[in-house]
Amino acid sequence: MSRFGTRRNFFERINMALTGFVFTRALPFQEAAATRQPLTGAVDYYDKLGVTKTINAAGTYTYLTGSTMPPSVQAAVALAAKHPVYLEDLQKAAGEYLARQLRCEAAMVTAGAASAITLATAACMTVANGSTASHAMPTDMIGLKNEVIVQRAHRYDYDHALRNCGIRFVDVETLQEYESAFTPNTVMCHFFNASEAGKISREDWIRVAQAHGVPCFNDAAADVPPISNLWNYTHMGFDLVAFSGGKGIRGPQNAGLLLGRKNLIGAATKNNSPFDDVLGRGMKVAKEQIVGMVAAVDWFLTQSDEEFEAEFRRRADRIAAALKDIPTLKSEIFIPPIANNVPHLLIRYDQQRVKISPKEVAKQMHAGTPSIELNPATGSTGGSAGIPNDANKIVVGVWMLEPGEDVIVARRLREVLTKATTG
Repeated sequence: MSRFGTRRNFFERINMALTGFVFTRALPFQEAAATRQPLTGAVDYYDKLGVTKTINAAGTYTYLTGSTMPPSVQAAVALAAKHPVYLEDLQKAAGEYLARQLRCEAAMVTAGAASAITLATAACMTVANGSTASHAMPTDMIGLKNEVIVQRAHRYDYDHALRNCGIRFVDVETLQEYESAFTPNTVMCHFFNASEAGKISREDWIRVAQAHGVPCFNDAAADVPPISNLWNYTHMGFDLVAFSGGKGIRGPQNAGLLLGRKNLIGAATKNNSPFDDVLGRGMKVAKEQIVGMVAAVDWFLTQSDEEFEAEFRRRADRIAAALKDIPTLKSEIFIPPIANNVPHLLIRYDQQRVKISPKEVAKQMHAGTPSIELNPATGSTGGSAGIPNDANKIVVGVWMLEPGEDVIVARRLREVLTKATTG
């Protein structure tokens, strides 16, 4: 008998465990109250460590520890923590299950979206150069193909996730430049899904890459909802697509998804933990996070884009209603076009009448009790994800609020703005 015992029974048990986390329909605002209930006998280590808890009126930002997991996902994580399994077997079973759920050839759970980007790049490097590239990256690059084509407008703060593999970017701006950029050293074409600039469409990006036989990757980390984006981009023709697990899907923050072609996902897996002497050895995903990611996908697929939007609009409307008699104040609901594609509340006012800047409002909200974090675009001209970039705005991200927190946010905003209002 092998170390697996009866191998088929082992896989059956894993698949049963994974499929067992399909829960009945429950929207986040209906079930999320349970996330705030302490477990019997549990120590609140935030309090013990002196870490301030905050109300998240910003969004699914990493600096705020992403989203909160629904109770069904928390339960799956807690149950997974009780039993050792063979990690490779769990990754394989989870990947096969997720591929079926998300309508793609293959899938893997990664240590967040940035890890998915690195592993996607490593996979393309390995497919282009052979398995010895896994040992060579990123330092022994002599003789290795390592060029990644990208639109100049798609260069971003996550470039390092690709550069970890020892690649060299080839920047292009026009379709003609793109078509002429391919060389024998080209290993991948990189697309940033939420970019607000760039002259080359997704369709053309895919078409040209396919014509040259080069894998085409899409970083769609924050781009659900809509739920269908989980398969829209692979069906469009992208060979690899990355999503964050701890944003809209509401899985563990240190988990992500890499979806795509079977041979490329296989190469990404071989460049990841638990394999030794590979680029991704430190990008370990624990059994709890793998199961949590699967459970989050199961939960997410029972949800409705329409009900998400309706509830988030109700939250925004409640906050706006509490502020409507503040002099000169105007509010609107804004939905970013791609990333964080959910209702946000935008608040503007005449600072000659309400003598406080949006940045100062954010500062006071953060410093108050309870601490409330507004969207970082508040008072900023550097709005991202399609949020307007004028400085005179407060941005309230309502989608990560727990039940009742919209009322608290409204009350605190009213206190801060009323105190600054002149007669």
